[in-house]
Amino acid sequence: MIYLDNASTTRVSPEVIVAMRPYWDEIYGNCSSLHDMGQRAKEHLEDARNRIAKCLGAESDEIYFTSGGSESDNWAIDSACKYGAMRNKKHIITTAFEHHAILHTLKEKEKQGFTITYLPVYENGIVKVADVEKAITEETCLVTIMYANNEIGTIQPIAEIGNICAKHGVVFHTDAVQAVGHIPINVKADKISMLSLSAHKFHGPKGVGMLFCKKGSPLFPFVHGGGQERNRRAGTENLPGIMGMCVALESATKDMAKVNDRLIEYRDKLFTELSKIPHSKINGDTISRLPGNFNMSFEGIEGESLLLMLNDMDICASSGSACTSGSLDPSHVLLAIGLPHEIAHGSLRLTLSKYTTIEDINHAIESVPKVVAHLRKFSPVWDEMEKGVIKHVI
Repeated sequence: MIYLDNASTTRVSPEVIVAMRPYWDEIYGNCSSLHDMGQRAKEHLEDARNRIAKCLGAESDEIYFTSGGSESDNWAIDSACKYGAMRNKKHIITTAFEHHAILHTLKEKEKQGFTITYLPVYENGIVKVADVEKAITEETCLVTIMYANNEIGTIQPIAEIGNICAKHGVVFHTDAVQAVGHIPINVKADKISMLSLSAHKFHGPKGVGMLFCKKGSPLFPFVHGGGQERNRRAGTENLPGIMGMCVALESATKDMAKVNDRLIEYRDKLFTELSKIPHSKINGDTISRLPGNFNMSFEGIEGESLLLMLNDMDICASSGSACTSGSLDPSHVLLAIGLPHEIAHGSLRLTLSKYTTIEDINHAIESVPKVVAHLRKFSPVWDEMEKGVIKHVI
């Protein structure tokens, strides 16, 4: 199988598997235990915390380990809202195309009396910095805007937004799950208050992530029951997962420039060749975009059928977020950038990794046009478009 669904999850790299092994059968003590085995494990935990911090331009005591991106997002929003409510500030700014870990959490906050401003992201899938500043009021307690979109890969002007939030004294959180390990990030330079990440997006293990929280930013206890993570998140630390995340992030950071040069070449080849399919459209900006993200819509087809047929041709792909793969609704991301429902339904996302080869790309370039053409043969909507009964949208 050719795996082109790396935005959903990535293969765990061999060096990560090797790095994790000792923490299951050698250094397996509980980091909270006082005996030598426990303290040895704690030393490795804190070493990982320090190494991860260096990759992000952070301090080690600003790193908090979690189960993944969704928990980190929830924790950041919950803390900022609690702090805001204490100061009678209950206004939040976000975008219309955030991950559901953000959007669903904010819906819960609305039930608690918070008001949410959903900023537009326009056709190119990028929020305007001026819109962010204009939306800030005296009641704003949080701005939460993703670093890079999980479906169309567009990179947001995070440093500029960070500067605005710092100027107005507003907590700035970014869901960087898709960005970390793929583009350079420095939390200090970007003036980020809180940042979420998940290891399985950059060749680390599933079930482990991290929340960066800048010193001085509000962070209230989120899981109760023990004193782990400086009394803010109870539960025995997942040391094998944390060590795997550490090695994966170091490897991704070290190899980033070399890997990205190749991925950009592959991605742009996909865009060039598949754009030759009539009535197709690239979704999102082609420059301010993750190196390995390809997203296009094809008129007259259904995305689910496209994915199933590509699977029969040994290509693993997606039409959007894996978290909503069972939904029949069109992607909220594609709707947010202005695509009509019928076009949003016919989308394809191919996401690459350091393990993607040119042979994989060539196979996709050969296969996708065949599948699109086949599906259009059996599409009554496409037939009406071709006959001029209804107009083409793309």
